[in-house]
Amino acid sequence: MEINGSINRAACVLLSVCVALTSQERPDDAGGWWVDSDVRFQDEGSCNIDVLDGASLSYQQFIERYAYSRPVVLRGLTDNTKFKLLCSKSTLLQEYGSRKVRLSTANTYSYRKVDVPFQEYVDKFLRPQSTDALGSDTMYFFGDNNFTEWQRLFDHYESPPYVLPHTSGAYSFGIAGPGTGVPFHWHGPGYSEVIYGRKRWFLYPPDKEPHFHPNHTTLSWVRDTYPNLPEHEAPLECTIRPGEVLYFPDRWWHATLNLDTSVFISTFLG
Repeated sequence: MEINGSINRAACVLLSVCVALTSQERPDDAGGWWVDSDVRFQDEGSCNIDVLDGASLSYQQFIERYAYSRPVVLRGLTDNTKFKLLCSKSTLLQEYGSRKVRLSTANTYSYRKVDVPFQEYVDKFLRPQSTDALGSDTMYFFGDNNFTEWQRLFDHYESPPYVLPHTSGAYSFGIAGPGTGVPFHWHGPGYSEVIYGRKRWFLYPPDKEPHFHPNHTTLSWVRDTYPNLPEHEAPLECTIRPGEVLYFPDRWWHATLNLDTSVFISTFLG
């Protein structure tokens, strides 16, 4: 079983890392974030997390089954059609192109931060991840949003309705190129929704710390570590698409890998 599992994961890595295509058909609705030279990672991996229609899960069921114990992917939980239109490339650049955004290094402890105009981030930093780059050399736009400047956008986001008792939500908005992501880390509970693109998630419960290097990117972990994991050390994982929301409980280890140029927003419950 363990050997077969490792072989399957190795095959997935070959597909996702080596077979990164530049000649795929343009997605029907990419919000302008797709470019002809874009790299998209073919393999979405397996999904061993529950995936449910949001309408089929009551708040009480969410609390009892998932809120404190395991992640879940929910579809159709909210309608963010208008927010999605506002997140198109042309609209965001027109509204926010000259405003500063804060970039963080994509390592577990995010030591360095850099402020650049949003237009400069899109023109110079929004590119596919190099397989040999370190996390400390990779600048990632996620969170650290100036809520005064971005409030008009966030006012149109419909956050997931299931809030844990005695918590409130705080938004973190981001845009990142294919192959980018954040390595394993943990914090409080929250949701993550993809607006454009696809994002692959890897998760471990709090008592099962994954094996990873804090300054290596998720892409390098998928290439070098993931294929060799014995079956009992394999993560929970799933790729979420536009309109899908992943919920992760408190203190769960997680890492992400953007398979396309992706626009996404998280709601942290604290």
